[in-house]
Amino acid sequence: MKETDPSLGETTPSPDRSTAPSSATGSSESQAAASGQADGALEEIARLEGELAAAKKDATEHYERHLRAVADLENFRKRTVREKDELRQFAAARVLEDLIPVLDNLGLGLAAAKAPNADVKTLVGGVEMVLNQAKSALAQHGLKDINPAGQTFDPNLHESISAQPSASVPEGSVLSVVRTGYSLNGRVLRPASVVVSSGPSSTSEASA
Repeated sequence: MKETDPSLGETTPSPDRSTAPSSATGSSESQAAASGQADGALEEIARLEGELAAAKKDATEHYERHLRAVADLENFRKRTVREKDELRQFAAARVLEDLIPVLDNLGLGLAAAKAPNADVKTLVGGVEMVLNQAKSALAQHGLKDINPAGQTFDPNLHESISAQPSASVPEGSVLSVVRTGYSLNGRVLRPASVVVSSGPSSTSEASA
């Protein structure tokens, strides 16, 4: 729209007032956008703080469980050591209980041997009885003697201390047992000390 300037006789364009409201509207939208971003940031911070608090709580619970597990393991270790010591101290209790009557009979035999009118034959019979009683008590717990007279020499069970010729015992067989061996539930505790036959002597073969 143009207006006429009387002094100039010309028309000049009038200011366009229609554009003024548009700048105000843009400012309002910017403020709304900024406000929305601020609210979103606050929500994100609140969410992160919640996650951090939950993570701290989980970490505390895991640490407490770790401490309990360490304490339980230490208690288990101490209990195992204590039980092992007790087992070592009292493992032979049953064996000893069965051997106590043997000790009683040995005491009676010793008292009988000191008697003025002690009979040797009776004492020998008493000693044999006590020996058999001891062997029987130990056999109940898995102890067996190794007495391989006349058997083939076995290095896993026997220990050869010498070799002697023999016309009656084949070569490589046990001629005599010097010391009885023992095994416990199939495991050798002490091998039998034996003399092994080397077969007939050259002199016997020549005379034959």
